This record gives sequence, structure tokens and C-alpha cells, in this order.
Amino acid sequence: MTAEELVQVKVDKSVDARGTSCPGPLLAAKKAIGQIEKGQIMEVLSADEGTRRDIPKWCTKKGFEYLGTIEDSGYYKIILRK
Repeated sequence: MTAEELVQVKVDKSVDARGTSCPGPLLAAKKAIGQIEKGQIMEVLSADEGTRRDIPKWCTKKGFEYLGTIEDSGYYKIILRK
């Protein structure tokens, strides 16, 4: 997806992990993914650089669809579909 398309995506669950560092954002995502249904969209907000690599790898491993990452002012919005 393009950045413009990602901005328009309706998010069903938002996980704010900006106050944590690796592995905090990934652990928060793992906990939150159980709160949404298959096909729903979740975003993970993180200021940790490693999260940009960790979440896509985790998505591949678990069979989730990594949609993309938006770089915002000082943090990342990592968007995936369960």
C-alpha cells in the first residue's frame, strides 16, 4: 500500500507503545492481536526503530498481513491485518 492509502485505512485497534523500547512494542502487539477478529486492522505506534523490522517479521511468522509503515513526527505507525 502507498502512504496515502495507509493514511485512509480504518483502524479497528490501536496499540500505543511509544513509551517502550524493544521488545515492548512487539509484546504489546502480541497481547492486543487477540482482541480483534480475523480481517480487522490494527496499528502499532512505536518510537523504537527495531519495531519497524520486528512487526513485519512477526506478521509473516503468524500469517498476518503487514500493510505498511507510516513515519510520523518522531514515531512510526505500523499497520497490519489479522
